[in-house]
Amino acid sequence: MRSALHLALLSLLACYPAQAQEYEHGTALLCDSQEQVERYVALFKGEEQSTVDAVNTEQRDPTACGLASVAFVRGPELGTARNKDSAFQIVRILVVGVDTLDGIRPVRPTPYFTAFEVVEYDV
Repeated sequence: MRSALHLALLSLLACYPAQAQEYEHGTALLCDSQEQVERYVALFKGEEQSTVDAVNTEQRDPTACGLASVAFVRGPELGTARNKDSAFQIVRILVVGVDTLDGIRPVRPTPYFTAFEVVEYDV
C-alpha cells in the first residue's frame, strides 16, 4: 500500500526532472478553479466550512470547493488574493493521497486550486 503511494510520487518526480518535489499532508481547501479560490478568500472571515458552503451555493455546485485531509504536491503560485484581514497565495496543487482511518491512501493524481495564508509585513 505504501509502495503504491511511493510509486505515485515517483511518477510525479519524473514529470518534473529539473526539481525534486516533496509532498505535503494536511487539511486543504480544494477548489475546481482559481476564481472559486479568489471568491473563498473574499468571503473568508475565519470559518472555513461556512465559507466553502457559501462559495458552493454561489456556484450552484455542491462540490465546487471542499475541505479534505490529503497528501499533495505544490504546483505553481498563481497569484495573491486578499480580504480585509488576510492575504493568501493561490496555488495549484496535485492531490496524490487521501487520509483515511488506515493512513494515507494513494489516489489518481488530481489537480485542484487552493489558498495558503501568508504573513505580510509593513515596510
